[in-house]
Amino acid sequence: MSKRVAIVGYGVEGESAYRYVRTTWPDATVVIFVDAARPDDAPDGVEVRAGDISQADLNGFDTVFRSPSVRPDRIHTDGRVTSVTKEFFSVVGPDRIIGVTGSKGKGTTTSLIYEILKNAGISVKKAGNIGVPALDLLPVKDDEWVVLELSSFQLWDLDISPHIAVLLMMEPEHLDVHKDVAEYITAKAQITAHQTANDILVYLPTNEMTAQAAANTAAQMIPYAQAPGAHVEGNSITINGEQIIDVGELGLVGQHNIDNACAAVTAAWQVTQNTDAVWRALSSFNGLPHRLQLVREVEGVKYYDDSIATTPGSAIAALKAFEQPKVLILGGSDKGADFHILAHEIAANSMRHVILIGAMQDKIHAALSNAGVNESLIMALGAAPMSDIVTKAHSVAREGDVVIMSPACASFDMFKNYKDRGEQFIAAVNAL
Repeated sequence: MSKRVAIVGYGVEGESAYRYVRTTWPDATVVIFVDAARPDDAPDGVEVRAGDISQADLNGFDTVFRSPSVRPDRIHTDGRVTSVTKEFFSVVGPDRIIGVTGSKGKGTTTSLIYEILKNAGISVKKAGNIGVPALDLLPVKDDEWVVLELSSFQLWDLDISPHIAVLLMMEPEHLDVHKDVAEYITAKAQITAHQTANDILVYLPTNEMTAQAAANTAAQMIPYAQAPGAHVEGNSITINGEQIIDVGELGLVGQHNIDNACAAVTAAWQVTQNTDAVWRALSSFNGLPHRLQLVREVEGVKYYDDSIATTPGSAIAALKAFEQPKVLILGGSDKGADFHILAHEIAANSMRHVILIGAMQDKIHAALSNAGVNESLIMALGAAPMSDIVTKAHSVAREGDVVIMSPACASFDMFKNYKDRGEQFIAAVNAL
C-alpha cells in the first residue's frame, strides 16, 4: 500500500515538502490542504482540499507536513506530524547545523556566519527563513555545515535542536498569530530546548526575552556582545583577546549590526578561529536586500531601504544608526505591536519629519502624540502610492538628512510583502 502524505498549507515550504515527497516516496499519494481556494501553482493531478484547516480530516495519513503559516494546534491527525525544518533535522542530524533565531538580525547574522565559514574554506550552505527551504539543500555531505535562519513558526514544534544555537535580541512579535508573548518565547526557545551539554548556545544576556528563552538550556552558554563571546573593546570587535576588526571597517552600519557581527563571530568561532577569514567576511558583507540598505543619494539626501523592519525594535535600531536629521517612513498592517517605546525614541531623536502610511497610521500617530512628538513633524499619507510617499519625503528633506523607510509594521495592507514594499521604494527613489 502506498504512503499517504498530507501537506497542510502550500506556500514556499509547502512546495518544498511536495518536491521532497516526490523524491523520497515517489509512489506516495499526496493531498494538499489549504484554507482558501486551490493555489494556482498546485501540482497537476494532486487533490487539493480547501476549507478551514482546523476542521480538516487529517486521519489516515502516514505523514502530515505543517507549513509555517499553520499553528500546530490546528492540525488534528493520527499520523506523524512534521515540517520542512523538522524533516531536515531528522534526515541530516543536528551535529553540523548552526541555527539562528531572534526578533531581528536573523538574516544578517545567518549570512555573516555563512560568509565567515566560506571564507575559511569550509564547505557550508545556508537556508531557512532567509528564503531557501531547508529540504532544498539535500543532499548534505558529511563534512558540510548548514546555517539556518529559523522563525518562531519554524521552531514552534521542533523536537531536535541544532548543535550550535544562536539566540539574538527578542521583542514581542507575531502576536497576530501567537496567543501571547509567553507562547512566542516558548516557540523561540525550541532552538535550545533539545540541546545537550555537548551543544553550544550563543545568546544575548542583556535582553530579557532572550534570557527567558535560554533559561532552561542544557547547552554550554556563551554570551555575545560581552566576554567571553565576541564584543567591542576600544573600537575593535575582539574575541579570546584577539582583535578581529575595527568597527569602522564593517560593511554594515548601525549598533544593531555591530551586535549581529559579534553574534556571528561568536558562533563561527566554535567552528573556525581563522581571523583573516572573519575579517574578510565582516569587511566585505554589505547587508541583505531591504535591510537598511543605501539606495542612492539625491541632492545631498541619502535614502535607505529598511523594508524588512516589521517591528518597532527594528525601526529603533535604524534610527540609532544615524546621527543626522531623519525623515522616517512608518506604518503598514498590524502585527499586534506596541509603538510607545518607538514613539519615545522618535521624540528623543533628531527628526525632520515622520511620514505615516497604511492601516496602522492612526495607532502610531496616537503613540507619537502621547510621547510629545511635535504635531508639525507628523505627516499622515494613508494608502498613498509609494511614488507619492517618496516624493513627499524628498520635498521635506534637506541636504545632509537621511530618509529611512523603516516601517515597524507588516506590509500586507498595501503591498504583497516586505520585498514588494522595498522594491517599490527603490524604484520611487531611483525615479527622483
